[in-house]
Amino acid sequence: QVQLQESGPGLVKPSQTLSLTCTVSGGSITTNYYFWTCIRQPPGKGLEWIGYITNSGSTYYSPSIKSRTSISRDTSKNQFTLQLSSVTPEDTAVYYCARGDYSEYQLDYWGQGTQVTVSS
Repeated sequence: QVQLQESGPGLVKPSQTLSLTCTVSGGSITTNYYFWTCIRQPPGKGLEWIGYITNSGSTYYSPSIKSRTSISRDTSKNQFTLQLSSVTPEDTAVYYCARGDYSEYQLDYWGQGTQVTVSS
């Protein structure tokens, strides 16, 4: 059973960097066939894909947010981390960590999500 847990500050000031750490249990982030992704849902809007990191550490980001986005990993801790720089109130959202399956292109495991508010 794979579980993902989001952690990080729930309140971030404008212009600072949002950091979301995803801790994975029940499976290794280096195992082939899977990728690890971050998604968010702003209030009143649909889900927005942010980016992902593969089992080998390759990354890909949504073009709309690429310039401000970085996803890294710590394999010793079985974690991956989203950093979103220069945040504004428009970045306020519920942020999710999830696992993706290459063969099905299905996000089969999700964290519960965490509210991140950008406000001074």
